[in-house]
Amino acid sequence: MNQRFSPPSLPPSRSGRTVLQVAEEAARIGGRIIRERFLTAKEISFKGRANIVTDVDVASEREILGLLQAEYPEFGILSEESAPIETGSPYAWVIDPLDGTRNYASGIPHFCVVVALAQGEEIVAGITYDPMREELFTAQAGQGAFLNGNALQVSRQQEMGQCLLGFDLGYVDEKAGLAIDMVRSLWPGFQSMRLMGSSALGLAYAAAGRVDIYFHHALAPWDVASGLLLVREAGGEVVDRQGRRSVLHTPSVIAASPHLIARFLAATEGTEWRRG
Repeated sequence: MNQRFSPPSLPPSRSGRTVLQVAEEAARIGGRIIRERFLTAKEISFKGRANIVTDVDVASEREILGLLQAEYPEFGILSEESAPIETGSPYAWVIDPLDGTRNYASGIPHFCVVVALAQGEEIVAGITYDPMREELFTAQAGQGAFLNGNALQVSRQQEMGQCLLGFDLGYVDEKAGLAIDMVRSLWPGFQSMRLMGSSALGLAYAAAGRVDIYFHHALAPWDVASGLLLVREAGGEVVDRQGRRSVLHTPSVIAASPHLIARFLAATEGTEWRRG
């Protein structure tokens, strides 16, 4: 859990800007599109029983990819609504053009844009942007995590009994049921809980100390990309359900301070959710 990643020196873009500057512009472009379309009519299609995509997801992704490929044509692409693009580069952009689509389609203003840069399985720069609150969460490996320029720190809470748990259930019904059973087994051993509806914001909120612990069991790379780095650069850690360090393609996450992760793992030892 204490293994660290040595950050590389990141190359400038074609226009001479830094990775974070380009990523921020891309996130803001996508954010502007989804904010302007928030309360308008949308085309909705289903990728699964409860997993939806809107035409706004696609429009946001198109504009984000256009900018990133113009500035860094040599980098690969891993984005939710498109086929992966492999270029042979050690770097790949990881993009979620609208994380929290169910919230978005339901008129709930809790969603975000994710733009992150991966080097292999490690995230070296990441942005989570909430366009409704104008909250820009940023991180670069070895340089800290920030919200609108202010440094972030994970919760310093020491006791599980005082914790606010953030989590999501995802689209796998059996795993969701196990998560509900696990949370019920903990009650009343924590203060309260929040179903976030956006895993990227859940991880960003853990980095900011807004929730003490965030967990999920079935995530795609674009769901966790920026959040992995935000939490670690804010002094926390992210592990999977077995307590192993989470990386880009790790589907499960438990994000908190190392102390709270140890408490959470001890409190949930033996549950079916942990063994899943």
